[in-house]
Amino acid sequence: MLNGVMLVWFILTAMSVAFVAVDIRSTPESKVLKWGFILLTLYTGPFGAFLYVLGCREPLTGLHERFVAVRWRQVLGSTMHCVAGDGVGILVGAVLGSVLSLAMLADIALEYVLGFGFGWTIFQALFMKDTAGGSYSKALKNTFIPELLSMNCLMSAMVPLSAIAKANVPGSESPLSVAFWFIMSMALLAGFIAAYPMNWWLVSNHLKHGMMTVRPKGERVEQDQGQAAQSAMNMEKPSHYEIGKMTILSFLILAVGIGIAFIFT
Repeated sequence: MLNGVMLVWFILTAMSVAFVAVDIRSTPESKVLKWGFILLTLYTGPFGAFLYVLGCREPLTGLHERFVAVRWRQVLGSTMHCVAGDGVGILVGAVLGSVLSLAMLADIALEYVLGFGFGWTIFQALFMKDTAGGSYSKALKNTFIPELLSMNCLMSAMVPLSAIAKANVPGSESPLSVAFWFIMSMALLAGFIAAYPMNWWLVSNHLKHGMMTVRPKGERVEQDQGQAAQSAMNMEKPSHYEIGKMTILSFLILAVGIGIAFIFT
């Protein structure tokens, strides 16, 4: 039964990735978010393709700006950006943890460090440094807390799901097995759902932004969108006290997730 489900899943995933990779080329979205949706679809199969169509694909020519301006779509873009970047590091960590036969806590730590490191330094700060005036160091500073909060919520769902599933599906601990990748896909999907509410708070409080519009022949639109994103990041942000509370909350959520993983495995 499970083998049949996994076969269908990966067939649908291949079809979904092919669709998004081809279709998104004509979508007036920023390059980093285009790659983000391709990666998200690679992780989450038809769910990623559905989210792309529902949240980013231009419904009619000239409507992308208004289409993606809705708050929930901005949050979708923000969450997708986080999961796409962090997911690369997390998957590398999961493979290394399996090859090195690390204990659960060490494996979680490795996935967290690599996921956060790649997501923060590459997918957030490096690829989005234009929103920080072109300064990489400023981009690192601006994106550290948002990435940390989002990563904690992402891992809070990924850790228990992947740990419990691997403990109950024979052979799934090895990255050479199909079950390993199926479980990691489900874990990333769960992590996406868990990170969405935190990203809503981050976007609402101008600590992150989501979708953008970049027209192939409209440099002014691209510039305006970049300036809009930069302006949003420079708007009044929550106090250090409020950010501190949310940071503590995110670590508590992560701790609960890790606790569930240890209790049920």
